[in-house]
Amino acid sequence: MNIFEYFKKKGIDTIDSSFYSKIAMWDSWYRSNVRKFHQFRVYHGSGQYERCHRKSLGMAKKICEDISDLLLNERVAITIKDETTAKYVRSVLDAANFTVQGNEYQERKAACGTVAYVPYLTNTELDDQGRIISADVKLDYVVARNIFPTAWENSRITECIFVFPKTYKRKKYANFQHHKLAPLVGENGEDLGYQYVIENTVVECSSGAGRELTPEEWNKIPHFEGLATTVETGSNRPQFIIDKLNIANNVDEDDTNPMGVALFANSIDVLAKIDLEYDSYANEFTLGRKRVFVAPEMLTDANGSQVFDPDDSIFYTLPEDYFKNTKEAMHEVNMELRIEEHETAINNDLNLLSFKCGFGTQYYRFERGSVATATQVISENSDMYRTIRKHEIILRDALTDLIRTIIRLGVTANVSGLVENTDIVIDFDDSIIEDKQTERAEDRKDVAMGAMGLPEYRAKWYGETEEVAAGKLPDQSAAVMM
Repeated sequence: MNIFEYFKKKGIDTIDSSFYSKIAMWDSWYRSNVRKFHQFRVYHGSGQYERCHRKSLGMAKKICEDISDLLLNERVAITIKDETTAKYVRSVLDAANFTVQGNEYQERKAACGTVAYVPYLTNTELDDQGRIISADVKLDYVVARNIFPTAWENSRITECIFVFPKTYKRKKYANFQHHKLAPLVGENGEDLGYQYVIENTVVECSSGAGRELTPEEWNKIPHFEGLATTVETGSNRPQFIIDKLNIANNVDEDDTNPMGVALFANSIDVLAKIDLEYDSYANEFTLGRKRVFVAPEMLTDANGSQVFDPDDSIFYTLPEDYFKNTKEAMHEVNMELRIEEHETAINNDLNLLSFKCGFGTQYYRFERGSVATATQVISENSDMYRTIRKHEIILRDALTDLIRTIIRLGVTANVSGLVENTDIVIDFDDSIIEDKQTERAEDRKDVAMGAMGLPEYRAKWYGETEEVAAGKLPDQSAAVMM
C-alpha cells in the first residue's frame, strides 16, 4: 500500500513523501543495513559480480542508546503534588510499561527524529444517554514513519494522522487515526469554540491506495472490534504528544517542516567513513593471516597419503618450478598488520562523530577492536552538558503534557479524586553531568548560612514542590525546645 496515494485520494495534505525517504535512510543507518553500502557488489570481470557485506561498528545505534540513557533513565524523578493523582498516573504509566518503553522511545527518537505518545480511553462503559460512566486509560507509542502532520504552527504540530499497522490472518491492515480540530457546539446550538475530534478509518493494505473497510467490516477483525468512527474529546487540547530532539530540521529548504531529525542526520558521511575503516580493519586480519607455500612433492608421503589437512587454510601449493631457484621446499609468509594506522583513523572519526552529535570530543575511543565510552563527570561548560540541557527543554514539556493528558482522560473516565491542575515537577538525572555530592555539600553550606531555605533545599534534592517540601519539614520550634 502507498500511504501517500491514499492521502491523495482522500484529499489530505501532509509533509512531502521525500522526507519519509530520509526517515527510512536514517533507520537503515540505525540498523547498520544501508542498501548499496553495507550490502554491495564487487565486479570481477567478464560480467561476474560478488555479493559482499561491509562490517559496521554500529555507531548510529550506539549514540542513540547513549543519548537515550542520558535523557530518560531510572533516576529521572517525576513528582506530582496531589498524591491520589500521582498514584493514578503511576498506575497508567506502569500498565504501559513506560519505565522500559519510555527509554526505548528516546532511543528511537534519536534514530529517526520524532516519536509520539497517544493516550486513549478503552473498556468504556456508557449510560443510557451515551455519557461515560467508567473507562481505562491506555497509551500507544508511535515512531516517525507512522506520524503524518496535517497542520502545524511555529513547529508545533496541531493536527496529525497516526498509522497503526496490524496483521490478521496473514492480511495487513492499517488504522488511520486523524486528530483534528472541529467546531464545538453546545446543546442549544451555541458556539463553544473548538474541540479535538478523532476520526478512525481502517484500510486493507492492498496495491496502490489500498481498500478502505466499512465499520461493519472492521468490527469483524479482533484488532479493530469496537473501534469508533468518530470520537469527540470535548477538549481543545490535543490527545497526542509529539516528542522530538531539540535540533533544527534542515532537510527541507522552506524550513517549515515540524518533524524532528535524527541525532546523526548531519553526520552520515562520518558514519560511512567509520564503517569503511572498521571493515578495512577487520579485513586486515583476514588478508594478513599467516600463509605457508609448499612444493608439490611435500603434500604427500612415500605411500601417497596427504601430509597436510586439505581444509587447513594456512598451506598453499605452488608450481614445482617456483622452488627451483630458492632451494626451499617450504616458504612461510607473515603479512604485516596495520593495526595502529586503522585505530588512529577510527579514533579520529569517532571524535568527529561525537563532536557533531553534541557529545564533545574524546567521548568515544576505539581500543583493541571495540568502542569504549568516557565515564568521567562532565563539566557544566562542556558540549555534552549544553546538549543534554537543550534536549531536556522539549522532553520536559513532552512528559508534562503526557501526564496532564492522562489526568484529563482520567477525569473524563470519572476516576474520583483527580486534580487536573496539580503541580508537576520533572527532575532529570544529572549525575553524569554534575558532581552531585559536591553540589549537595555546597547547598548545605548555603542553608547553614541562610542563603538557601530548607524548603528550597528539600524541593531540589527530594524532587518535591516547595509547598510540599515545606509541609514535610520538622517543627523547628519543637526541636529548639528539646
